[in-house]
Amino acid sequence: MDSADSMTQQDAGTRAPILSPLDRNAEILFGLFMCLTFTGTLSAATAGHEEVRTMMFAAIGCNTAWGLVDGVMYVLRTLVTRGHTLHLAREVRAAGDPARERDITAAELSPLVRGAIGTDGVDRIRSAIHALGEVPRRPSLQWGDVKAALLIFTLVFLSTFPVVLPFVLFDDVVRAKRVSAAVAITLLFLCGYTWGRHAGLRPGFVGVAMVVIGVAIEAAVIALGG
Repeated sequence: MDSADSMTQQDAGTRAPILSPLDRNAEILFGLFMCLTFTGTLSAATAGHEEVRTMMFAAIGCNTAWGLVDGVMYVLRTLVTRGHTLHLAREVRAAGDPARERDITAAELSPLVRGAIGTDGVDRIRSAIHALGEVPRRPSLQWGDVKAALLIFTLVFLSTFPVVLPFVLFDDVVRAKRVSAAVAITLLFLCGYTWGRHAGLRPGFVGVAMVVIGVAIEAAVIALGG
């Protein structure tokens, strides 16, 4: 196994199998929004058992489908990103001119990182690329990518049930909708709280903001017929 292949496997092993708090919460929120699109349009005044049953199966089916789509898209995005990294390494090594190599390397870095590491830091990255072994021609799928995709599917799929479960537990549709809404608001707050901690912001404020944003998004989606 050469150095470049080790680099791509290490990247997959450290990043893909365990999603970041941002990614995990994003998948949960996505599943919540999809599910709330169905529960939010259920009429408490006219809905009977058949309407509730139809809503539940539709919500579960929708999140199952989109969990699969999101997992597959994650794998594709990962392969494209990894392929771009390998292409960058080959491009730097083939440039033949230190100034050109430096420009190619620096262009991939954010302005903040470029400013922090300076020219010497860019040169160290450039030298590290030259020190790699043979660079693979194409990216390879890693087991960590598959595990990450499965985790994405699981998060989207499971996020359906806390919101629809009240409709199983309570025969009264009005009560079920209230409990479902309370559960959804709690989950929105917890996701926002976690994001706030991850970003170094005030977690409680971000949690409340996520609830407000979530309610606004759902209102817009329902109004547009989504």
